[in-house]
Amino acid sequence: MHVAYAREELEVPQGVSINVERVGPFDYKIVVKGPMGSIERTYKNVPVAISLSDGKVVLEVFGARKREYAILGAIKGELKNAFLGVTKGWRYKLKVIYTHFPMLVKIQGNQLSIENFLGRKSKIILEIPKGVKVQLQGKEDIIVEGVDKDVVSQFAANIERAVELHGDERPSPHGREGGLGVIDGIYVVGYEHIKD
Repeated sequence: MHVAYAREELEVPQGVSINVERVGPFDYKIVVKGPMGSIERTYKNVPVAISLSDGKVVLEVFGARKREYAILGAIKGELKNAFLGVTKGWRYKLKVIYTHFPMLVKIQGNQLSIENFLGRKSKIILEIPKGVKVQLQGKEDIIVEGVDKDVVSQFAANIERAVELHGDERPSPHGREGGLGVIDGIYVVGYEHIKD
């Protein structure tokens, strides 16, 4: 189904500034700044016109089909998250769980290292992305914070995935079949805003 014209508006929150720059016929560079920091987004070859009007971001699409609607909704969602990020920030919480081999998580410079996962001698090293802050609370809690939800949530998922077991790699507990299998790992247990 074709719709000749669709329009969405998004109110820019107080204390937030946004700059929309058209860098090509269908390309945009958007910078959102707020008290917690700034986020830059580049949209290439999008069928959506992005502009500012009376303190609102206006998203318009002409001759919209399902795909164009999806892109319109995705951009609106990303901008909403950016507004929340620069005003309240994002915090993801992870829990380190082990049964037999005590896992050791360390932060060294801009790297997060995971040692002794299932008794392995090799370390797992993850680069901490720019703009992301990682803290350890005790031996079992990892806090990942930042203003860009995409980057923060992706890094939290990368930590979880780094110690994920696949297929035959998942032994059953104490050699017994039909059990839960190994539950050792690092798991995302929740997320919230840094500021209320």
